[in-house]
Amino acid sequence: MHAMTYALEGLGTAPIPPAVQHRPDLAVKAAPPVRAGESPDAQLKLDGVSLSFGGVTALDNVDLAVSRGEIRAIIGPNGAGKSSLINVISGVYRPDRGRVLIGGDSYAQVPTDRLARLGIVRTFQNLALFKGLSVLDNVVAGRAYTVRSTFLGQIARIGTARREEADARERARRILAFLNLEDVADRLAGTLPYGLQKRVELARALVAEPDVLLLDEPMAGMTATEKKEMAGFVRATRGAHGTTVVLIEHDIGVVMELSDRIAVLDYGRKIADGTPEEVRTDQKVIDAYLGVVPENEDGAGI
Repeated sequence: MHAMTYALEGLGTAPIPPAVQHRPDLAVKAAPPVRAGESPDAQLKLDGVSLSFGGVTALDNVDLAVSRGEIRAIIGPNGAGKSSLINVISGVYRPDRGRVLIGGDSYAQVPTDRLARLGIVRTFQNLALFKGLSVLDNVVAGRAYTVRSTFLGQIARIGTARREEADARERARRILAFLNLEDVADRLAGTLPYGLQKRVELARALVAEPDVLLLDEPMAGMTATEKKEMAGFVRATRGAHGTTVVLIEHDIGVVMELSDRIAVLDYGRKIADGTPEEVRTDQKVIDAYLGVVPENEDGAGI
């Protein structure tokens, strides 16, 4: 049993990043509210997905609907199937049964080589940056899927290749400004503090202009201050770009304050799905994962 903790009280008022506050072209728009149980405009769905490894069940008949423009969290104990679910969505795993629906298209296995073109981009729990390249070059790499020029054209940097490179660098600089990383654009990524490296990884994902952003523990290893800043950037990303976010995160304080809806997995099964308030008071979730619900200063359950 896991004790429920709220390490980031007040996260709901996390400041909008300064770069977003002061640039009209990056203005944050209010996202439409998402109500419990609603998915009238589902952008991503899992339909009866099951997955096992050597007889061990990772996912058991999981249904999930993610509405356009929402921040959707997936939580559960270690080994509950959270990463397996993200790997199914991103095409790393082919489920034994069930399908993934992206927009109007259905897949037995999502094609990884077309993932970005399908509008889905993911980050990883462990940093996957090119540490010997500059921050700018790392972010530019996120536009690789858009390249149409020939290999020789890229070597000579002429014609289409030159235009593509200029466009990618301009888009990358805009994202760096959005994430308040302009001052480190020319630094080697590997020389940055861990929290900034995580933000660079987010920048590389965002420069691909995803419709759906899969975040696998984006705040793991961060300090409370860094988590608060990252939460503000995730919220601003949804507001400014309308990006749908699917989030795996162990910090329950982050999840409860940041998410519109939360799905809870336990031993590969989905045991709850609803708003943060519904999930944190669900007895099945308390028993399987959250533990005793803490009380606030007035003695009432949070």
